[in-house]
Amino acid sequence: MTTFVRSRDGRTLAVEERGEPEGFPIFLLHGTPGSRLGPWPRPAVLHRLGVRLISYDRPGYGLSDRLFGRRVADVVHDVADIANALRIESFAVIGRSGGAPHALACGALLPTRTTKVAALVPLAPPGAEGLDWFQGMSFSNVAEFTAAASGHGAVHELLSPTVERVRDDPTRLVPALDDELPEPDRRVVADFGIRRMLAATFAEALRHSPAGWVDDALAFSRPWGFDPGSITVPTLLWHGGEDVFSPAGHSRWLGERIPDATLVIEESAAHFGSLAVLPDILAWLADRPGAVIRRAAAPDQD
Repeated sequence: MTTFVRSRDGRTLAVEERGEPEGFPIFLLHGTPGSRLGPWPRPAVLHRLGVRLISYDRPGYGLSDRLFGRRVADVVHDVADIANALRIESFAVIGRSGGAPHALACGALLPTRTTKVAALVPLAPPGAEGLDWFQGMSFSNVAEFTAAASGHGAVHELLSPTVERVRDDPTRLVPALDDELPEPDRRVVADFGIRRMLAATFAEALRHSPAGWVDDALAFSRPWGFDPGSITVPTLLWHGGEDVFSPAGHSRWLGERIPDATLVIEESAAHFGSLAVLPDILAWLADRPGAVIRRAAAPDQD
């Protein structure tokens, strides 16, 4: 069920919770584009882990009001406001793809409330010293981030036709990626349930406008508002070695700079392999006994 939280500056944030109401609280920060609707592990998985999983639409997505000009760092105010509204003092944070830099922001800027951070298939900050930021990246993402470097108008113009096609038929965004997908990702998105889940979250994300997607692209291409090297909480970085949307070199760069980081590169997986390891990483975040990050297999998703 969707609930609504008022942010400190008066915006509305759409929030979704699943799992155990009294379980260990974990914020799940969605990808780009994405929404509060997924991906989620199955209810039985959350019950077994004893996890209360909380997600919300980032500003401009779904039912959340836009925050024009937002930085990656601005996520910490929204997460803190939601936690306060839900009467949660401390929590872990996981972000996948576009949600991963935002999860890292919580580790850097909310260290007294964030117990652990997991960043799945993350990007590194723009201008990351010693990193060829675009090396190994798909043409579509290179085009998106190149446009974002030119400003709001350029990225809005680039993304708007895709957004209109998704509104007409939400299933079209996933097949549109097929030509760029490495084989491990093709196997994941060939599953009808996964495609249906992705279509639902894309449709919700872009139901009103491309604003959330545009603002994410701009935020990733500008200074984030924090230094990943300042993160002191335990941090897990997971990446598929064949990822072409956020290449694994980004996680390697982050792993060299975050002091208490564990880096896991699964060479035979790619971007969507992160869906399969989500339950194991939730177990690690919740400090469940025997939590082990296993190899990506079939995703166990709702």
